[in-house]
Amino acid sequence: MTAADMERLDTPLAVLIAEVDALTARKRAHMAAGLLAEERHQCDPADALFAQLPCPHPGLCSTADDYPGFDAWITQQQNLNTAARRNR
Repeated sequence: MTAADMERLDTPLAVLIAEVDALTARKRAHMAAGLLAEERHQCDPADALFAQLPCPHPGLCSTADDYPGFDAWITQQQNLNTAARRNR
């Protein structure tokens, strides 16, 4: 590869900065939209009704007895996650 080839492939710093700034702005807008959606959800007057949907049929809901060992596995996964975050 020659120097001329490299010049054709090279991106000017100003262009790179503009692209990073645009990407950062899109990321911030996406995060803001998600936070606003979560905030609207927290204030949703029908949220309590939605949370009660599975309650009329508690016999049809799964329990810990349906998945033996699952509680211990979840506890192990949480401990591994905590240890991994501490070791960063």
